[in-house]
This record gives sequence, C-alpha cells and structure tokens, in this order.
Amino acid sequence: MRQLLDFAPTLLFLAGVLLHDIYTATVWLMVGLVALVLFYRVAERRWHRLHLITAIVAIVLGGSTLLLGDPLYIKYKPTAVYGGIAAALLISHVWGSKVLLERIPQQFVVMPPEMWRRINLIWAGFYAACALVNVALALNLSDEHWALARTFGFPALSIAFMLAHLPFMSAYIRTEEEPREDVVRDHRP
Repeated sequence: MRQLLDFAPTLLFLAGVLLHDIYTATVWLMVGLVALVLFYRVAERRWHRLHLITAIVAIVLGGSTLLLGDPLYIKYKPTAVYGGIAAALLISHVWGSKVLLERIPQQFVVMPPEMWRRINLIWAGFYAACALVNVALALNLSDEHWALARTFGFPALSIAFMLAHLPFMSAYIRTEEEPREDVVRDHRP
C-alpha cells in the first residue's frame, strides 16, 4: 500500500500530462509530492528524506518550468534525483564506515562489506546511467511519450536491475529459520 502511495505523485503527473498539458501536470506533481511529505510527517512523525528532497527538487525545477514556460526544467527532475542518488552512493565509498546500501537494515540479505561495496558501486552506475538516459529522452520525446517512459520505463528498469542481482546475492539471502547474527548471543553456562 505504501508503494502505491509513494507512486501517487508520479501517477498524478502522468494524468496531468495525458489529460491536460505538462504545466498542469507540473502543478499536480508539486502538490502531490508536498502532500506525500506531509503525510509521512504526520503518520510517522518524521521527515522522509528521499521524498522531501524529491519534493524540493520538483518545486525548484517545476517552479522554473512554470515561471519560464519551459517544460525542460521539470523533465530534468528525474535526472537531478537519479544523479543525486548516484552521487550519494559514490560519496558513501569515502565517507563513513559503511557504504550507503550496507546501512540498510539487513533483515534478509547479509553480505560481507566488500560485496556491499561492489553492489553499491554498481547501483551508483545504474542511477548515473538513468540520469543520462532521462536527458536523452527529455530532449527527444514528446511530453506525453517522455511522461510514459518516466512513469513506467524507469521503475521497470529498476525492478529488472534488482532482479538481475538475485543470482549473485542468492548465497547471502537469509531464510526465516536462520538466526540473525546481530541478535545471536553466546548462551554457554
């Protein structure tokens, strides 16, 4: 259910583009993202960082689109977000004791740090590539076709990319009956 809620601003944007124009869609996206950020703030009593950053980027670039009458600014929002994620993943290789992906709670996958570093670097490359692909699509597709590619293409690519990792990560996937290393204690008398 949360995934659908998280995807709602994107669906609002697509509906705006298909039913009206990219300027109406931009307003709907900005309102949807602000509502999403506020929902998480009220429901979970915390700021959801990625949604907050995405909303700020959408407001800056969407505002530029509306003020300057140029849809290219809002079309670069995915590039800014994907580029930011790629940069954060890369920076985590030199800043902090663990790379960013390794900091995610490891309930189902437990890997050695060197494996996390490789996967983190691969995902940084993936997001950097997505940022560049978005630029190419934004410059070469109509607003409607770009919105469709942005709404369905990039999530499909992300899922396919994630699934492509499963054969390499299968040895590290924890089953239900395996004890968690972080809660196992020595119970010798």
